[in-house]
Amino acid sequence: MAGAAGALVSIVLVHGGFVDGSGWEPVYTMLKNDGYAVSVVQNPTSSLADDVAATKRVVAGETNPVILVGHSYGGVVITEAGNDPKVRGLVYIAAFAPDRGESVASLIKNPAPGAPVPPILPPQDGYLLLDKTKFAASFAADLPKERADFMANSQLPWGVSALEAAVTEAAWRTKPSWYLVATEDKMIPPEAQRAMSRRAGAMVTEAKGSHAIYVSQPEAVVAAIKNAAKGVGAAAE
Repeated sequence: MAGAAGALVSIVLVHGGFVDGSGWEPVYTMLKNDGYAVSVVQNPTSSLADDVAATKRVVAGETNPVILVGHSYGGVVITEAGNDPKVRGLVYIAAFAPDRGESVASLIKNPAPGAPVPPILPPQDGYLLLDKTKFAASFAADLPKERADFMANSQLPWGVSALEAAVTEAAWRTKPSWYLVATEDKMIPPEAQRAMSRRAGAMVTEAKGSHAIYVSQPEAVVAAIKNAAKGVGAAAE
């Protein structure tokens, strides 16, 4: 069981672009089996404001103080939504950790030489998708082919306005944060993850995994979340 740490906090899982909340199932199940209260946000990924609102609705429904966990673009969402007074800590999983005035678009504007380029197709009706034929290699290289194919063919279109929306206040500036770097990530380069985590003053761990590390390596993700729960719990004592 989770013991004191699990009793003190609720875990709210926030997905990123191109996917929905169902990918969190392995992490959700492991945390629930260890006695944690866990909720999963279903972001519309239509705009940052809509996604922050969706996340804050889930936060409002929790009886305990909350740890927000964000994957990829979900990191932008928790950076903004994390300013809610009920939120006590932030966990970034291979995620963007923007500062005030930054967006995904600004963070990816000038990639390092040789960095992989995500296979994002031209926008259609204001929404983005990844090239299905390149999805596995870029997003989910360490998943079984059948699982990667399903994710490629069940993509949730990501709004261009969500990509371009800037954070108004970065919650990591006033609240403790943790960061799990996916060392084999082909969507957000590991060096970019390390740079953002350092800037945020996060407690950092690393694990070998693709951008879909929350699906492929749930044990590493759960360990990072448990570290955050212990840290937040200790601070509350």
